Amino acid sequence: ARWDVRHAAAADVGAPAEVLLRNAHLLPTRGVALDLACGRGANALWLAEHTTLEVRAWDFSPVAVARLQAAARARGLAVAAELRDVAAQPPGPDSCDLVVVAHFLERAIAPALCSALRPGGLLLYQTFSREAVSERGPSTAEWRLARNELLELFAGLVVRAYREEGTLGDRTRGLRDLAYLVAERPR
Repeated sequence: ARWDVRHAAAADVGAPAEVLLRNAHLLPTRGVALDLACGRGANALWLAEHTTLEVRAWDFSPVAVARLQAAARARGLAVAAELRDVAAQPPGPDSCDLVVVAHFLERAIAPALCSALRPGGLLLYQTFSREAVSERGPSTAEWRLARNELLELFAGLVVRAYREEGTLGDRTRGLRDLAYLVAERPR
């Protein structure tokens, strides 16, 4: 219910994740893309608009899924948005060429995400880190990444890009409060 209220109150679908925008040149040109725990679907909409991938989006909030479906219709985009508890029902093995996860952390499904990728498939993952410079994101450490945790969670994949700046250097610039990973399932 808390997420439904948040999604209903939001002014728009939000912005695509930094990991997606900065690494779009690495995306596959064909296949299935999944925006996992998609919220209002900013990543799914961006993928449908800027790639030739078949775009799917899953979230457990009916309000979020309805907002995504309405936005996709209004823009004339093909996005298969589905109401789904991704923690209870993660994607099946070899089902995706791209999985995008932003601002969601369920450590227990990391192995399922690795196996969901087809050989050569990419995982783009971005979420909040414990080493933060602002109050943005979850208030409890449980829902934030420890230092280098994405590298540990997805150790079986080949790292193609990783960014976690923490509190180093000029804290007013760069990617703060977040960590992101782009990783490929070995071919």
